[in-house]
Amino acid sequence: MSVENGEWIMKGLDWDDPYRIRTCNELVNWINEIGFLPLFGNEVEGFSAEEHTSPDYWWSGYRQEDPWEWREIIAASGQVAYGKFFGNKAGFISLEWLPYFANCRRSGYDFDARYQDGLASRREKKIMDFFIGEDEDGDTVFKDDRILSTELKKLAGFGKGGEKNYQGIVTGLQMQTYLVITDFCRRKNKRGEDYGMPVSIMLPPETIWGYDKVTSAYSEEPAESWERIFGQVKALYPEAYDEDIIRLIGKRP
Repeated sequence: MSVENGEWIMKGLDWDDPYRIRTCNELVNWINEIGFLPLFGNEVEGFSAEEHTSPDYWWSGYRQEDPWEWREIIAASGQVAYGKFFGNKAGFISLEWLPYFANCRRSGYDFDARYQDGLASRREKKIMDFFIGEDEDGDTVFKDDRILSTELKKLAGFGKGGEKNYQGIVTGLQMQTYLVITDFCRRKNKRGEDYGMPVSIMLPPETIWGYDKVTSAYSEEPAESWERIFGQVKALYPEAYDEDIIRLIGKRP
């Protein structure tokens, strides 16, 4: 997606192109095949869902054909992880590759350990406290409280007269893989009727796929996980500049 002469232009393939991704399931299959995928076009040419779908139905609301709608279906399915993972922008990570992203982006830290070592901010903790608690034995528990992002913002004390930069904080937590987007729901008015645009619901990936799965790459050095991620992009797009890949996946820890 780019701006040309003041207009947003979607990249993509012709409707009749045999390589066009035609369904939500085809997109999930491709994500699982290559490991991870940004939603929109970026510095690495060809490495996005946008560039492999038709531009004709984006934001059409036609659920069967609209890739913008597909992201909601995919997020809710639990088949792959969805969130802001690539340069603070949206994308997908397969469950095979999620542990490597978690290890790399977290530097092997669970969130509570990161906070105790002074590496996480108070504002981040105010958000994560809604998702992480302790049981009677003092062991960490990942909660399944599905809160609309707009409600979470209020409950965590962000907004007018409170904490600032809510969107930046939750984006950062997604970049670190402490949160993923697991669903989208519309708000309800006083009569219980849906209104407005769909709002995201976030959860720790541990809530969805389990702690052991998400942290299964903690046994290797974060830099080694980063090398895996970098190497995968380079293998898929050998002509991409190294600096463009790094801009997309983040610097080596």
